[in-house]
Amino acid sequence: MPPTLASLVHHSALKLTVRAGGERLDTPVRWVHASELTDPVPYMEGGELLLITALKLDAEDADAMRRYVKRLVGAGVAGLGFAVGVHYEETPKALVDAAEGEGLPLLEVPRRTPFLAISKAVSAAIAADQYRAVTAGFAAQRELTKQALSDGPEGLLTALASQVDGWAALYDASGAVVATAPEWAGRRAARITGDVERLRERAAPASSVVGGGAGDGEGGDGGDGSGEDRVELHSLGTGRRARAALAVGTAAALGTAERYAVHSAIALLTLTTERSRSLYAAEQRIGAAVLRMLLAGQPDHARGVAGDLYGGLLDAPYRMILAEAASASAGRARARAGDADADTDGGGAAVSAEAAAALADAGGDLVGGLGEVVESAAARSGEAVLVVPDGERLVVLAADRGAVVSACAQYAEAVGGARSGGEQAGDEDELVVGISAPAGPIAAGAAYKQAEQALSVARRRGRVLVEHEDLAAGSVVPLLADDAVRAFADGLLRPLFEHDATGRGDLVASLRAWLSRHGQWDAAAADLGVHRHTLRYRMRRVEEILGRSLDDPDVRMELWLALKTTASAE
Repeated sequence: MPPTLASLVHHSALKLTVRAGGERLDTPVRWVHASELTDPVPYMEGGELLLITALKLDAEDADAMRRYVKRLVGAGVAGLGFAVGVHYEETPKALVDAAEGEGLPLLEVPRRTPFLAISKAVSAAIAADQYRAVTAGFAAQRELTKQALSDGPEGLLTALASQVDGWAALYDASGAVVATAPEWAGRRAARITGDVERLRERAAPASSVVGGGAGDGEGGDGGDGSGEDRVELHSLGTGRRARAALAVGTAAALGTAERYAVHSAIALLTLTTERSRSLYAAEQRIGAAVLRMLLAGQPDHARGVAGDLYGGLLDAPYRMILAEAASASAGRARARAGDADADTDGGGAAVSAEAAAALADAGGDLVGGLGEVVESAAARSGEAVLVVPDGERLVVLAADRGAVVSACAQYAEAVGGARSGGEQAGDEDELVVGISAPAGPIAAGAAYKQAEQALSVARRRGRVLVEHEDLAAGSVVPLLADDAVRAFADGLLRPLFEHDATGRGDLVASLRAWLSRHGQWDAAAADLGVHRHTLRYRMRRVEEILGRSLDDPDVRMELWLALKTTASAE
């Protein structure tokens, strides 16, 4: 701790005597300053021990001393040292009374103690305190490093909370709480997520100081040491956007040693959350190799290469997720082709605050934003996830029914909401996502194909996300909403429409009724209100005009789909 007036009084070589303000000797001394000015206040910063001989002061004038001492107290002077045996043989009573009245510590300095000796003593004490702080900081750094290597971020936070005698919390890129220490700090950390989100909006590195809550109303201190905390927030990461944030809550401002500990924690957490580019690239190469082996039907080899990197992900049911960007112009064309489906993006998943924040941060890189969202969700939930960028496509292998799949759906819902609300710029790329049905390690190839099929449907329908399971649950008719299919249907049925336009019979309506009744003449004729022989004649005319036999099941299928396509376009 810094030197105090008490430590100077107890310094055996200085021989100082307390004449007033003995109850405030625990006041820290920031520096020593000697001045014979009648008003030294303009040259003071506060916290100094002022040394005088009263060369220009009338130290026996009670009114003058009261004004002088009052000015010193107002300037924050820590204490006053009066040298005896120079101009006064003893400390004047007027000065003693004034100091007692204002509560200012007054120390009598004997003639044999030069002011320089007091300055040296304070300077040495300050240097020793700084050395102790630096030494403690290095010790804290070693302890934090040890904990980070052995127990990860959680162990580091525990050590940091102990070093600062407070609490610490780690937030991910979305602003969600990842870990806290001690455990009771979780509620406290959750109360300042709004401040963390505001910190993320600033260019990194960034920091701020905020006040904590005053308790959660659970009685006493709420079990979380509630009260008014001083909370420091620091962004973590080396890029333009913070990858995480650290919160440190204490009862008072941090000292030098505690400051060293916090800075060490910031550096270590940045390394932990950011990781080196070479390590990250190596992990991506391993992930790409594992994915290729799975797709090649070699799950055992994939497990051998992955080791413990992906935990039990490769053995449990998982989903294959494919995502890519599509140009806005193509997206608008697809949206026109699939207006009937365009309002069902994301499967109705609730949009979380994290997904909305990630979308705002993604800017035009929606695929990159999705990658950050799934990795953040995996880190927060402790799930294993395999993320492989493949050109302009992102491939994700995630546990079925897990947090990653849920976060992907929420992000897609946020993208769909921004698109329908007109918040996306016209020249921005759009996001399309396809998700496979649950699969096991031996079915990775089938899962990839399912995800590609879902992705293709999402692209054609103008939707953000399509799950393969949803395709079988719906109708095949919406899949016909394609310009090529419509052109085929129009070409196939045009001779019949042209025939009907001349008023020579209702061949199109008759064909639709006959096909809908599975070729049952009586039922179809009844639907049309004509005799069955009339219907038979019309069907022969259809065969003659089209040059196709209605006995061929493929012809009947094509005609039925053509009729459904033209009906959906009307």
